[in-house]
Amino acid sequence: MTVQRFLPILAILALIVMVLAPLGLDPRGYEMRILCIMLLFAGLGQAWNIVGGLANQISLGHAAYFGIGAYTSTILLNLFTLSPWLGGLFGMVLAVGFALLLSIPTVRLKGHYYALATLAAGEAMRVIANSWADVTGGPVGISVPYMPGEGLWMMQFSTVLPNYYLFLAALVVICLIFWKIQTGALGYRLRAIKQNEQAAEVIGVDTYRAKLIAACVSAAITAFLGTLYAQFQFFFDPDTVFGIATISVKMALIAILGGVGRLSGPLVGAAFIIPMEEMANSYFGSSAAGLSQFAYGAILVIVILLNPHGLTALIGQLWNRILGKGAPHDRAAT
Repeated sequence: MTVQRFLPILAILALIVMVLAPLGLDPRGYEMRILCIMLLFAGLGQAWNIVGGLANQISLGHAAYFGIGAYTSTILLNLFTLSPWLGGLFGMVLAVGFALLLSIPTVRLKGHYYALATLAAGEAMRVIANSWADVTGGPVGISVPYMPGEGLWMMQFSTVLPNYYLFLAALVVICLIFWKIQTGALGYRLRAIKQNEQAAEVIGVDTYRAKLIAACVSAAITAFLGTLYAQFQFFFDPDTVFGIATISVKMALIAILGGVGRLSGPLVGAAFIIPMEEMANSYFGSSAAGLSQFAYGAILVIVILLNPHGLTALIGQLWNRILGKGAPHDRAAT
């Protein structure tokens, strides 16, 4: 009896808990905002998981797609009062175009070479956004016009509660997309690339095409989440949405810490990292400069040392130990 057998039941229970969780909270309160950010980063981690988890393409440039989605929808809203739903679609198209531009020459790179190439692309977008002040607002940032009463069509609400359910719905859709890819032909191809790319090519897998498709899907999802973020925060600047540490690294960290390549990995990772980060800031932020980051980093190191395969593997290991089975932690591969 392993955790894997209970996953469908656990998933349904988790969804029910997440639907009911905000009902006892202040719809304009700080806790609601933390829950929204947690759902947003769970979705971002899942988007990164498509390329980083299934194909082992360690991208550090996903902030570029996130920023493209945030800026495209906001600029179109400011100029033409275009709904963020439509602006988000334009952002997804632009992000896919940028992903193709980036991936066509770099997708054959491996390991740290690919990571450095994507890192440079994300940083280039941040520099462009800072320099192109006429359009993006430059370092000063850009604001989303407030339109009270416009509701779902303009993604603007009087409380944070509708944003929470919007993020939750987006996360469910993203998880379904990941599950569909993971269990489909593309998922098998990507896992074959992860295990041994040369062997995959020998048996007929078009590795170049598979990685290109994965990069485009991941970019489109990340861009749409950028649109949701813009409508949620109402203000952002290039350093925020194109940030390497705040977006790219955090996306990867959430997926890796939770359990890279697993459906449940980014969900567990976001549920652990985002509240822990906020707690570290609350308890240590005013004590000394940098102490909260140090405490946050120390806790992450401890968790990784306990089980380098991530929290989901650690939970499975503990579960099997409780049942006295001692099954290998990598059995729970979902």
